[in-house]
Amino acid sequence: MRLFDAHNHVQDARFCGQQDELINDCVAVGLSRMVVNGTCESDWPAVAGLAKRHGCVLPSFGLHPWFVHERSPEWLAKLGQQLDECPAAVGEFGLDRWKPGLSYEGQEEVFTAQLCLAAERDLPASIHCLKTWGRLHELLRDSSLPKRNFLLHSYGGPAEMVKPLANLGAYFSFPGAFAHERKNRQRDAFRQVPTDRLLIETDAPDQALPDNQVTHPLVQKVNHPANIIAVYEATAELLGQAPDDLAKRVEENFVRLFGC
Repeated sequence: MRLFDAHNHVQDARFCGQQDELINDCVAVGLSRMVVNGTCESDWPAVAGLAKRHGCVLPSFGLHPWFVHERSPEWLAKLGQQLDECPAAVGEFGLDRWKPGLSYEGQEEVFTAQLCLAAERDLPASIHCLKTWGRLHELLRDSSLPKRNFLLHSYGGPAEMVKPLANLGAYFSFPGAFAHERKNRQRDAFRQVPTDRLLIETDAPDQALPDNQVTHPLVQKVNHPANIIAVYEATAELLGQAPDDLAKRVEENFVRLFGC
């Protein structure tokens, strides 16, 4: 099978400088492409560096809502320059009312600016949303969107919102953490995802699978991106599909959204 990871953060410092080795492990299990998402101005160069060293890395650059209040006055110009040098995808960016102590002030302004940038350049967007699904739908409905559409990574919204979001162009990526028994609601939502909008992600180093499904363990529950093969297996079981059939459909969807 050819595997595709629609969303991770392999540049993260928790991988302790072992990124090249980890990516080689991914290739060894059949990974063809991974989208590595920047989250703040300081990690965009690391994402670009991984893309230069590894042909499987599709870089994505964005300002995550957790880091909105650390942004420089020139953040948007810097993001535009980064995309001039390496035009691939915009994200991770989004809205978040879940994280304790995180102010919502400024999040919509930063979200809208990045969505507009993706639309102007027709680049796929990778969107984060927690506890703000109704407002996200409103902003998407009332904004210009990239023609190649956008990803709602690790979709955790209600099942009844899948159809209206899909009608706006959303793709939905399933992470390994949703294989945990406590994630029944999220799994039920993914049963409503149209087959031509389904993607799979690791969100490495976060969102680890249940311990008994992990194929590539790392210390301190850090999620190895080569666990992507186990996420495919968990998704195939959830949807009652043959793994090969699922892999072919996910590849078609990935190429349609990301263009490679």
